[in-house]
Parts: sequence; structure tokens; C-alpha cells
Amino acid sequence: MKMYKAGAWCDSPDKMEVRSPYSGGVIDSVPRASLADLEEAISSARDAAGEMCRLPAYERSRILRTGAEMLEASAERFAQTLASEVGKTIREARGEVSRSVETLRLSSEEAKRIHGETVPFDAGPVAVNKVGFYMRVPVGLVAAISPFNFPLNLVLHKVGPAIAAGNSVILKPASATPLVALMLTELLLEAGLPPTAINALTGPGGEIGDALVADPRIDMVTFTGSLEVGRRIAARRGLGKLTMELGSNSACIVMQGADLDRAVPKIVRGGYALAGQVCISVQRVYVLDAIYDQFLERLIPQVRSLKVGDPLDETVDMGPMVTEEAAVRALDWIAEAVDAGATAVVGGGRARALLEPTVLTDVSPEAKVSCEEAFAPILVVNRVHTLDEAIAGVNDSKYGLQAGIFTNDIGQAFDAARRIETGGVMMRVVCFDLG
Repeated sequence: MKMYKAGAWCDSPDKMEVRSPYSGGVIDSVPRASLADLEEAISSARDAAGEMCRLPAYERSRILRTGAEMLEASAERFAQTLASEVGKTIREARGEVSRSVETLRLSSEEAKRIHGETVPFDAGPVAVNKVGFYMRVPVGLVAAISPFNFPLNLVLHKVGPAIAAGNSVILKPASATPLVALMLTELLLEAGLPPTAINALTGPGGEIGDALVADPRIDMVTFTGSLEVGRRIAARRGLGKLTMELGSNSACIVMQGADLDRAVPKIVRGGYALAGQVCISVQRVYVLDAIYDQFLERLIPQVRSLKVGDPLDETVDMGPMVTEEAAVRALDWIAEAVDAGATAVVGGGRARALLEPTVLTDVSPEAKVSCEEAFAPILVVNRVHTLDEAIAGVNDSKYGLQAGIFTNDIGQAFDAARRIETGGVMMRVVCFDLG
């Protein structure tokens, strides 16, 4: 496939292969963008920012709505590409496309609701009989850097709102999974997006990403990815506008009285969806001692029953990790934990990029698989005696994106939500079914 810059599709003799995580075979190739390509893209997108600023809200809304309709009509083609380049199962891929359609529709609606407010200046005695107001205006040129695991929906989380607000965009998709991002760029152009309002450059982040985020002509950078890369971007970006969603090591608490018939399947799904390569994957589980054995008795057979294999097989539950190197790294972490006294009660094997769904118990909190972001199909199950001990375990982490609790006590759930130090806490309370 070609990349898109300065209003035209272009190729390069310098290529990057896109390989199937499952078979290792080459799916396609994309150009390796150079700094000269980046300069052309920035110059063009800088000019396009003025055009996008003048584009009426109804027109931005129409483009995004048309894009949603076109994506829905092409859903299976996008899903097949997602499954091939990411390694997620075809069912997971179809789910991502469906969410992406909704992301475009929501962006379309929000394009019509970008407004300011009046400010009551007479709240102070020196401004009686005065009123102020503010308006929301486009930022200008947005650089969007997206991760490999949701290369359609997380691209649209960035591109959809940016277009809705009247900005131009330079998209830098993940090197391992660039194909659906290029397909999306083509779709948006066909939906009526001005030709220079979007650029899609393919290439390693270390070669063009660093220059992109540091360029003063970029008005805003939005990035989703690892904590390490996020720190690097922040250092290079300085005081420029920047939004980031970084890594996680999500934990879940299972209290005595929780409905295990509900809790266990949800934890299995949360731990092994997309081979654990989701920013809010369940990685650590803290289970009250009184129900610890019951929990494992339900968990182990459900994990063993997961079918691992070809992501294009409709019956497969879990596909490969994104690369064989990622699977090797995760297996090394499992071995480190076992060497330190942990037990692999399920899994712990590997075939190329396919890592068996793994459950570890008696894991040291200092083990990488416990304190770092595994981003792999691994659950660490911990025995605790009190809610306070469980919350302390959850909070003993440098990550703080998401957590969860299963309980039959609504007061207990809200107490945990207040004290758990994460951006969000999901609560499943038996007596008040919250969905």
C-alpha cells in the first residue's frame, strides 16, 4: 500500500513489510517515510488547517457521517484486514469495526455541538451590568500517533474529533499495523474530506515520530502507547499541547459474596481478549482468602477451554501476540516469576507468537509480570485477607488507568472506588446489577 501526503498517494523505494503475527508471512508492504516526506506533510497540513477552520460545522458533520456509513458498508473488508495484521480474532475484529462506526457517528454529532458559553461577569462588584463569552476554535494541526492493538478505533478516537473540531491531521499509525489506517484515510477522502486535511505517514516512530512531535508547527500531539514512549514524547514536546493515554497494569478485586459465575467469565474475557494486548486488560486479580480456592476452581477450566490459533478461524477465542519477540519477552517474564517461587497453574507455553493463556499464583510483587505492564495473556491471581489489603495491592503500581471490583456490598464498592488510585473503577455489585 502507499502512504498519503500533501494531497497525493505516494510510494517509496524504501519499504517496510507488514507481517501476519500468526503465520509470519508478508501481508503487504508500506513506504518508510523520510524526514523529507514529513516536511512535505507538515507544510501541506499547515496550509490545510486554515481551510478546515473555515469548513462549516454541518459540512464536517456530513463528511464524518458519510464516513461512518461507508465504513459500515465495508465492515467485513476492514475486519479481515484487522485480523490479519493485528492477530486479533475475526470476532474481535468485527467488534472493533462496529465500535469504529459508532466513533465516527459520535464525532459527526459532536461537530454540530462545539460551542462556547456566556460568563456572568457581574459575579464580582466591579463588573455589574457586564457579560462575557468565549468561543471554541480549532487548535490547528494535530499529530495523531496510534498504537498497534486497535489500529482502526483508536485512530478514529484521534482523527474523528480532530476533524469534527475543524483541524487538519497528520496520522502516524503503528509500524506493525498500518494497513487499516491507510484504508481509513482513503475512506475519509472518498467521504469528502479536503485532500490536504489528512496525511498518513508510515515509518518507524524513532525515525519520523520524534521529529513530528518536536516540530513547532504542530499545534497538538495525541498519543496512545507505552509509558516509556510517552515519557520520550513529553520530553521532546516540551510545553506544546499534548494528550496521552499510556500503559496500564489493571487489577481486579473479588470480594467474598461476589457472584463467581459472573465474575470469572468477565475476568477471563478481560484478561485474554486480544491476547491480553489491551490497555485495560486484567493483569492482577486480588481474591479474598475465603473464596480463593472456589475462584481458581472456576477460573482454571475456563482458561484451559480457550481455543488458541488462527485469528481468521471463526471458532478461535484467542490469536497470537503482535510479534514473536513480544511472546518471547512475556514467556521470559513468566519464567522469572516461576524461578522466584510462582506457580503456573495454567499455560506457560509458546508456539511462535502464540502464547498460551497463562494463570500464575504465589507471584512476588517484585516480579516483572506483577509490577510491569505485561501486555500479554497472563493473569496473576493473588490471595488477600481484607479489602484494605486488596486496595493496597491494587495501588502498589506505577500505572493507574483502570481497576475493578466484584462484590455484593454497594458500600464496599464505593469505598473501593474512592480509595483505588486509578482513572476509572468498574464495579459489579450483585444486589445492584450495574450492567
